[in-house]
Amino acid sequence: MNLRGIHHVGVAVSDLDEAIGTYERLFGARLELRDFLAEQGVEAAALHVGESRIELLAATGGDTPIGRFLAKRGPGMHHVALETGDVAEALRELLASGAQLVDEAPRRGLFGLEVAFVHPDAVHGVLTEVVSGG
Repeated sequence: MNLRGIHHVGVAVSDLDEAIGTYERLFGARLELRDFLAEQGVEAAALHVGESRIELLAATGGDTPIGRFLAKRGPGMHHVALETGDVAEALRELLASGAQLVDEAPRRGLFGLEVAFVHPDAVHGVLTEVVSGG
């Protein structure tokens, strides 16, 4: 699998505006993009912190993946995203290696990039996303 490194770290938050302000104030983060991903039930904001990217995720409702995550665990680390050139190929390789997948096909993520998730049970408890470069 042709992985290029960590694309971003995803953080679930209760209040997106407050979280953006916190990262800007404490770490000098710069807002790169803010968007609604209706199909995922999330409003997301990508922030640059130095050379890295953090993705803040707020639920658009309680019965969404982030809404359920927040209800069960509260705000905090949600996932690690690894960048690849071809999400579909990465999924084929992961499946062939025995990984349990959340997504069997790529879907649209922030920036319109292709994304797919690997189940945390396959990666020692960490929800892991593979994302096309961007």
